[in-house]
Amino acid sequence: MDLLIPNSWLKKFLDTKATPSELAKYMSLCGPSIERTIETADGDYIYHVEVTTNRVDTASILGIAREASVILPRFGISAKLISNKSPITNHYVFTKHVKYLDVIVDQKLCPRFTAVLIKNVTVKESPTEIKNLLEKVNVRPINNIVDVSNFIMHELGQPVHTFDYDKITGHKMILRESKKGELIKTLDGKGFKLNGKDIVIEDGSKKLIDLCGIMGGENSAIDRETKNVLLFVQNYNQHKIRKTSMTLGQRSEAAVLFEKGLDCENVEPAIISAIDMIEKLSGGKAEKEILDIYPAPYKPKTVSVTKAEINKIIGIDIPTKDMITYMENLGFKFKLQGETLQFLVPSWRANDINIREDIAEEIARIYGYHNLPSVLMSGQLPMNKENSSNEFVFEANIKNTLVSLGAIEVYNSSLVERGDIKLKNPLGSDTAYLRNNLKDSLISDIKNNPQEK
Repeated sequence: MDLLIPNSWLKKFLDTKATPSELAKYMSLCGPSIERTIETADGDYIYHVEVTTNRVDTASILGIAREASVILPRFGISAKLISNKSPITNHYVFTKHVKYLDVIVDQKLCPRFTAVLIKNVTVKESPTEIKNLLEKVNVRPINNIVDVSNFIMHELGQPVHTFDYDKITGHKMILRESKKGELIKTLDGKGFKLNGKDIVIEDGSKKLIDLCGIMGGENSAIDRETKNVLLFVQNYNQHKIRKTSMTLGQRSEAAVLFEKGLDCENVEPAIISAIDMIEKLSGGKAEKEILDIYPAPYKPKTVSVTKAEINKIIGIDIPTKDMITYMENLGFKFKLQGETLQFLVPSWRANDINIREDIAEEIARIYGYHNLPSVLMSGQLPMNKENSSNEFVFEANIKNTLVSLGAIEVYNSSLVERGDIKLKNPLGSDTAYLRNNLKDSLISDIKNNPQEK
């Protein structure tokens, strides 16, 4: 996935004197690749960052700042991560039950569900500073409430949603799987007939108010008349979100994040930061009790590996103290048991750090792949043993014989314009069906590629 990171926004979390060109160069060597850097009219710089699917923890301003704070010092440039902990955190109590909202949650669909009521808001335009930052990441400002949702998502990598509290009948939410044929109209005005087993929320009148992880319902949207906001931050079953998003062809920014598996521990700082912003921008006041349904909090897992194993994987000898320094800077805690290094995996890396090779990869990239020696393979090239690949020899002989007789080998797509098996979400009208024979494709080839006589 491609990410836009304004330098001015990054500096909120990163204390460094690195120039934009230095940051782009060194990050690309050891971390997320910065494909290009563009200077804006106001003197800011926008980094175009390529984030791989397994590193959703870097798909945010904070995530890139975290990486930069580890990588830049390897090149002699001072860099320090600035804490994002809000000073208002201790003002709130996280609890399983609140008076202002009745909730039933299927925990297999939603591992963490948080919500808080913010009363007496004034919906208006966001300050210029907020709007400018959102526009730099290609987000259209809407109003001070909705803008906070988008701001937090880009800043912390955690999608946030807001409901008009007074539009939720009975102030009740039931998070469940959809039933086949249920209808919902989303915030962008599109109507969908659901296939079933999508994650949805219904209110006390049994109307659907949210297509979870994809987009909120139009019937619960924030508007100029909104006075009370239900701020909603949660995580979902990533496989369900992926399936619904692809089936409906609804690729929202939230869905792209959720489908990659987000850090449940990031929900708390996200909702606290959103409360702080909404109160400041709207004049509203949040309830002190925050609903938090989180039955299985993250317990750090341990990945064990010896120094010898790491060095064998990487191919060079890296001192143990350097290994520990690299991993601690990345947020891993560490214990030494004899010759074995035991690394406790932080919650934001839980999805992609599982085995000793993962630890070796982290150490190698921070050490610098460019610092590893290049060694050409020595010795004779291996030869195929006689009769070891008879099936391939036979296939090659058949192909060569047919070509010598004037035949032409053809490779055709398995997607065609018409047929019996229609795709639910085709890329285009000419690739809407799966072919069930070769004849039609070959006839089409003959028509489109006439042979000269």
